[in-house]
Amino acid sequence: MNGLAFSVEPIDLPRSEIGTVPKQRQLRRRRMSPVGLIVPLAALILWEIAARLGWLDRTIASSPIAILGEIGTLLATGQIWVHLSATFVRVFSGFALGSLMALTLGVISGIIPIIYRLLNPTIQAIRSVPSYAWVPLFILWFGIFETSKILLIGVGAFFPLYLATVTGIRNVDRKLVEVAWVNDFRGWSLASCVLLPASLPAIFVGLRQGLGLAWMFVVAAEFMGATHGLGFLLIDGQTTGRPSTLIASIILFAFCGKITDGCLAWTSERALRWQDSYRP
Repeated sequence: MNGLAFSVEPIDLPRSEIGTVPKQRQLRRRRMSPVGLIVPLAALILWEIAARLGWLDRTIASSPIAILGEIGTLLATGQIWVHLSATFVRVFSGFALGSLMALTLGVISGIIPIIYRLLNPTIQAIRSVPSYAWVPLFILWFGIFETSKILLIGVGAFFPLYLATVTGIRNVDRKLVEVAWVNDFRGWSLASCVLLPASLPAIFVGLRQGLGLAWMFVVAAEFMGATHGLGFLLIDGQTTGRPSTLIASIILFAFCGKITDGCLAWTSERALRWQDSYRP
């Protein structure tokens, strides 16, 4: 160009530096940061100090040491495994049922416009019904046994996953769909090869929200005549005036919910490792 010559020299990178950034990023993802423990540990220390100084009424609140003692008693007697197993079975049974229905209806509604226009307004209206409003209806229809509890938890898990699935499918980049049409993707091949993989990030967010609501709905479910479970332990602590038992059950709910959400987040990170997303 105008007699000017440009020469481009290749940059010679050491072989040891190639791929260093992705490996370091993977290690940072796998390493658990201790920063998230600062707030709960500080709260526990302040709570224990307030209890020892007599700032808390022991009849309505317990110290962290007393709550740990209550959990230790449940471990020593083996009762904690009975309550945890009952709650986990209910949560995962309801979550599986609700997720299956949500994915089925969400995929159909997201792909077929007429189904979306028929179903979505009704589902959005039912979504606004509070969880406790379902309790007397489910007791009337299904009694106070396990069926009503699992169905109630399934209702809680259904709505966030349905909404995330429909939104994810309907927000797939149109250019991506047009490229698929050019390559003769239609019907199920379009849905399975393009729409569903592209909407997986939204679906995993819906799964995590649905699992969180399943843990919330299990409390209402176990109020319906349960004899075992963390919800039963919660009510038992309230009716017998044992705040340590009540707060211990709340802590166990938080711990179990965090563990299950962490497992689902771990699964989603590996299922979506193809994403080139921003991570500060």
